[in-house]
Amino acid sequence: MPGNPAKTHQQFKEQDMAKVAFLGLGVMGFPMAGHLAAKGGHEVTVYNRTAAKSKAWAEKFGGRAAATPKAAAEGQDFVMACVGNDDDLRAVTIGADGAFSGMKPGAVFVDHTTASAEVARQLDAEATKRGFQFIDAPVSGGQAGAENGVLTVMCGGAEAAYKQAEPVIASYARMCKLLGPAGSGQLTKMVNQICIAGLVEGLSEGIHFAKKAGLDVGAVIDAISKGAAQSWQMENRYKTMNEGKFDFGFAVEWMRKDLSICLAEARRNGASLPVTALVDNFYAEVEKMGGKRWDTSSLLARLQR
Repeated sequence: MPGNPAKTHQQFKEQDMAKVAFLGLGVMGFPMAGHLAAKGGHEVTVYNRTAAKSKAWAEKFGGRAAATPKAAAEGQDFVMACVGNDDDLRAVTIGADGAFSGMKPGAVFVDHTTASAEVARQLDAEATKRGFQFIDAPVSGGQAGAENGVLTVMCGGAEAAYKQAEPVIASYARMCKLLGPAGSGQLTKMVNQICIAGLVEGLSEGIHFAKKAGLDVGAVIDAISKGAAQSWQMENRYKTMNEGKFDFGFAVEWMRKDLSICLAEARRNGASLPVTALVDNFYAEVEKMGGKRWDTSSLLARLQR
């Protein structure tokens, strides 16, 4: 339940080997599925829209590749997914040959996609109707977090389902928490992205100002990062921002997808997000500069044109 304390990786209970499927082997899913096999010791079956990626994963980690989401899900205790958006998620769950048509009663579907709260609630209802359970569990930590197995996982769903899935998620999580009923994980991820958007713009403006003022940016950050201005973005991105390097990291087009979900939900629930909307417009400008695949820290680039 929402009042449950969050658990760090060291506090997770041991999980006996489970039969697990993983759908979606992108920059996040590929290493996450790998941790299930290598660190978790689970029997893992994978599915990816591009079959060659599934085959490459199976060769590397010793699991099995399936031709469809349904085939991957059949007989599994847990089915995890990490795909692109709401439409992709519906396709691999309730679409033709979707996982939901292959899942056994009592199994748990764990969705790590950053998607809308609306689709989470829809799939939770559909799963319940079919006799299994659903958890929306978007992640934060990016590609590096996935590769190092230290993601933050924000969950929504029934407590019983969460308790079953939590030790399996531990294979790639540093922090995992149940935040409420279906959709709560996605809503929390929206809060995460809202906070990041404002932070990155503030840091961009700070670095831009420091340069215009003739200050040593490294020295400035060294000083202010020990005080109230400190953030993950400041610690991990100021050097590359100062050097004008943005060809890595969490892409602007992915951030805009996430912010579009935040802004749509805000229109539904009446929340006012003026800074988030402004930063989304700034990211649109970065895209026009050719920065769709640049890291989110590239907000600085539009100030230095």
